[in-house]
Amino acid sequence: MKPLNVIILAAGKGTRMYSAKPKVLHALAGKPLVAHVLDCAQSLNPEKVCVVYGHGGESVPLAMAKYDASYALQEPQLGTGHAVQQAVPQLSDNSQTLVLYGDVPLIQQKTLHQMLQSGGLMTLLTVNMPNPAGYGRIVRDESGSVVGIVEEKDATDAQRLILEVNTGIMLVDTALLRQCLAKLGNNNAQGEYYLTDVVELAVAQGVTIHTTQPAYEWEIHGINNKSQLAVLERTWQQVQATALLAQGITLADPARIDVRGNLQCGQDVEIDVGCIFEGKVQLGNNVQIGAYCVIKNATISDGTQIAPFSHIDSSEVGENCHIGPYARLRPGTKLHNDVHVGNFVEIKNSEISQASKANHLSYIGDATIGSRVNVGAGTITCNYDGANKFRTIIGDDVFIGSDTQLVAPVTVARGSTIGAGSTITRNTPPDELSLSRSKQMSIPGWSRPVKKR
Repeated sequence: MKPLNVIILAAGKGTRMYSAKPKVLHALAGKPLVAHVLDCAQSLNPEKVCVVYGHGGESVPLAMAKYDASYALQEPQLGTGHAVQQAVPQLSDNSQTLVLYGDVPLIQQKTLHQMLQSGGLMTLLTVNMPNPAGYGRIVRDESGSVVGIVEEKDATDAQRLILEVNTGIMLVDTALLRQCLAKLGNNNAQGEYYLTDVVELAVAQGVTIHTTQPAYEWEIHGINNKSQLAVLERTWQQVQATALLAQGITLADPARIDVRGNLQCGQDVEIDVGCIFEGKVQLGNNVQIGAYCVIKNATISDGTQIAPFSHIDSSEVGENCHIGPYARLRPGTKLHNDVHVGNFVEIKNSEISQASKANHLSYIGDATIGSRVNVGAGTITCNYDGANKFRTIIGDDVFIGSDTQLVAPVTVARGSTIGAGSTITRNTPPDELSLSRSKQMSIPGWSRPVKKR
């Protein structure tokens, strides 16, 4: 098999998106449309990937900088054939070229692999649609051989009755593609150079056109407006929900879950309504996720319960923890087993050891907390002086009373008790009570101010 090149057409403006952003940079399932296509293309291990861009200038190459791809500018945009012409100078003749589209985000690797196995000099991906309006039709002769593709605007009434449509995705021998592109004309209703015309040109050279079809029609759906984007978003979310259900995951409502990345689950996982999973998320066995949680790039270990409306970002949570409701774990948080984090508690860049608790209205930032520590309501670590961050160290078996401020850098030694309402600025000794409070006063004869009329 010859080496594989992939060309991704991503130059269109997307006028009907009504956006200054290039169409292919609009997001589906949490990442740009063209990123879905690039991920699928790279799963085929191609020798070269070339993205043809245009509208939005360098915004597409800049947004996709992490990918191993080259770029070709199409300016002006004179059709799909003209777009491919901009990329072929980067390709060697001793190869085959797969043409994909940056606004057709859900094409699957299995479908493309099937095309690669079809053999021949040209293979088209086609679909039989009950309502083919808007698509180019596949024209076959009496023997069933493909002889061309006609765009709907140029089709006769009889051709519009054809149900087999062109998806635009094709696999072509690169030398043949180069020859056909050189012969393209623009004698059509749009005055553009259609890539589909290479089919008729190849047939004229005696080339047999192969066709394959995808497993699912949604794989070839393109995006032209926000309505289509919304429909395809829900379609993809339903596909992912169905896969989770097939794995034995309990979803309170499969229509109300959003997976914007890669969600891996153990056994007996339960997910309530309205949850969003972003990036890479791993849930252990017997994990319960309450309603309307947002979890991003996190690992949640066995038996942990996340109560509703909690946000977890770039964090590790141990086994049998209880988080929330309304808790927020920010990047760099690591919780060991049996930790409790309650309502309106925010934790950032901190490690909390086994069986410690922060149950109410607290901020823990840049801290290392030992085992069996009780953090009282309203406690905060004062970790930032306006220019630099400092760390708070809390030993095992510490009890911190409510409304305490720990001014970092500071160490609270093992077994310490901090009296409620204290501001701790110096290290505390182990196994002793530390507190700092101003003397309580009562002023005789004082009266509350009255608003003047």
